[in-house]
Amino acid sequence: MSGFYSWTDTLKGVYYGPGSTTTALPKLLNTLGIKKALVVTGTSLYNKTDIVKKVEDILRGHDAYGATFYEIGQHSPIAGIRRGMETFKVHQCDGIVTVGGGSPIDAAKAILYNLQLETGGPTLSQIAIPTTLSAAEYSIGAGYTDDLGNKVAVSSHALAPAGIILDAELTLATPERLWLSTGIRALDHAVETLYRPLVPIPVKVLSYAALADLFTYLPQSKANPQDVDIRQKLQVASWMSLWPLKLEKYSALGLSHALGHKLGATYGIPHGITSCLTLGPTVALKADIASQEDKELLAKSLFYLRQPSTGSIDGDVLKLSSLIKTLVADLGLQSNLEEYKVPPEDLPKVASRALGSEDDPNHARVVRMLQGIYSSK
Repeated sequence: MSGFYSWTDTLKGVYYGPGSTTTALPKLLNTLGIKKALVVTGTSLYNKTDIVKKVEDILRGHDAYGATFYEIGQHSPIAGIRRGMETFKVHQCDGIVTVGGGSPIDAAKAILYNLQLETGGPTLSQIAIPTTLSAAEYSIGAGYTDDLGNKVAVSSHALAPAGIILDAELTLATPERLWLSTGIRALDHAVETLYRPLVPIPVKVLSYAALADLFTYLPQSKANPQDVDIRQKLQVASWMSLWPLKLEKYSALGLSHALGHKLGATYGIPHGITSCLTLGPTVALKADIASQEDKELLAKSLFYLRQPSTGSIDGDVLKLSSLIKTLVADLGLQSNLEEYKVPPEDLPKVASRALGSEDDPNHARVVRMLQGIYSSK
């Protein structure tokens, strides 16, 4: 047994707890030396809630408010990123405070990445205050959509947010479907971390803990959407699902994520929903194509879910797939590719792009898997 662990270079602190933004944000501003912050958020949060105003007021109270940029759409279109960069420069900001889900958090990373390319100086800091469970705040990568609608990825250890605040009170306005579907996105992270290459053993154990908590608390949150304690537990589960991690060399998460990236931007499917579509079927496919070690890691999930074994490793992997599909259904998140107007003739191309080549030995299996989720619920 051997391996390596380190956390992301930038991370200076994660604060969590209902109402924690009031005290945590000033601490992080001081730790990171941010004097004038650009608030990056989405249109709905800005126009339909008072959450962004609360953050702005805290920044103003510490003379650290620069401006607010809220023209961030789903999948972070490049046009919005360019406008965000201009706003950052016009107001002479020196850091970003992001409020929202994966799209604004990734957009902030892309803004900081491109600003660094312009200046040649250090990458400036982001403080992330997530309002969904997508866990974008823990990664070093940023995905955004180019002028042609294609998903573009940039990656740098300097891009991971330097401060994170998990304040469940600020998630209460998050629409139910977005909240629950990004919870399945976090489940996707947890499951695919189990067979992600180079991930150290303690992080895999955290993934099992995340998986168990997501199965427990997502249905409870649907039943009691105003219960802040449950929402706080889900935010911590999301954190465990994609624990801050610095690998010695890059390794991708897995097929469900790869399919989600190719489907999401091209066909306008939210990433939480792509995970609802692809995770269960991907786990079922693993019973056929995964290594014995990876199958054993997936099968072990049943222990953490307090579910009895079927008596075989392959059977246990298939049972995990079935449990995921049942959870998605119980949360009211079932959908299919036909609903999102994905042309059936595009499925081989989606598979090729996710796998990296149509010559991949599993290409035909993945195409059949996609056909299976095309019109079924």
